[in-house]
Amino acid sequence: MTPTLPQNTENRRGWLSGLEQALPVLLGYASIAFAFGILAQKAGISALNTISMSVLVYAGSAQLIAVGLFAAGASAASVILTTFVVNLRHLLLSAALAPHLKRWRKVELAVFAYELTDETFVLHSTRFAAGRFDKTETFAINVSAQLSWVLGTGLGIAVGHAVTDIQRFALDYALPAMFIALLVMQLKNRVHIIVGALTGALATGLSLAGLGQWTVIVATILGASIGVLLESKWTSRPSS
Repeated sequence: MTPTLPQNTENRRGWLSGLEQALPVLLGYASIAFAFGILAQKAGISALNTISMSVLVYAGSAQLIAVGLFAAGASAASVILTTFVVNLRHLLLSAALAPHLKRWRKVELAVFAYELTDETFVLHSTRFAAGRFDKTETFAINVSAQLSWVLGTGLGIAVGHAVTDIQRFALDYALPAMFIALLVMQLKNRVHIIVGALTGALATGLSLAGLGQWTVIVATILGASIGVLLESKWTSRPSS
C-alpha cells in the first residue's frame, strides 16, 4: 500500500513542480514586461495605471498594442476594440482546455481563465494530455507567470527614465524565442511538425496580405482544421 503524504507536503511539491515547469515562461515574461513598463512610462502612463494593466488586463500583446495606441493619441474606443480582437484567440485556447476542466468548480474555472495566457496554455495542454490534473501545480504555473509579469513591469517603470533606446536590448525577440521553445516541446510526431510549419506559413502569408490582427486567429483555425484532416487520414490507414 502506498503511503499517503500529508496535504501540506503534496501542496509544496505541487508548487515546486509548477514553478519548475513555468521557469522558461517566467524568464520570457519578465523581459517582455520590462519592455512594456519602459514603453508605458515613456508614453506618459502613470506607474499605478501601468501596474494595474499588468494585474487586471494581463495580456502581453494587448498591453503593448494599447500603449502604442495611447502614445499615438488613439481614442478609447479604438484601444478597446483593437485589444478585444487581439484577445479573441483566447476563445480557442479555453475551448481546447474545457474538456479537461469539467469537474472544476466555477470559482476555480474563473481564476484559471483569468490567468490563462498563450504560454501557460501550452504548458497546461501538455500536462492535461499526459493525465496530470493537479490543481496546485496548475495554479502554481499561472500565479508564478503573472507574478513575473507584474514584477517585470515594475522594474521597467523603475528604470524607464534611464533607457533611451529599448531596441538595442533586443527585448522584442524574447517573446518569439519563448514561443519557438514552447512549440518545439509540443512536436511529438510528423503531423505536429507539418501543422506547425503550415500554420506558421499561413500566419506569415496572411500578415503580408494585410489581414492585420485577425492573422493569428484565422491561421490557427485553418491549421487546426488541416491537422484534424491529416490526423484522421493517417490514423485511418490500415496497418501494414
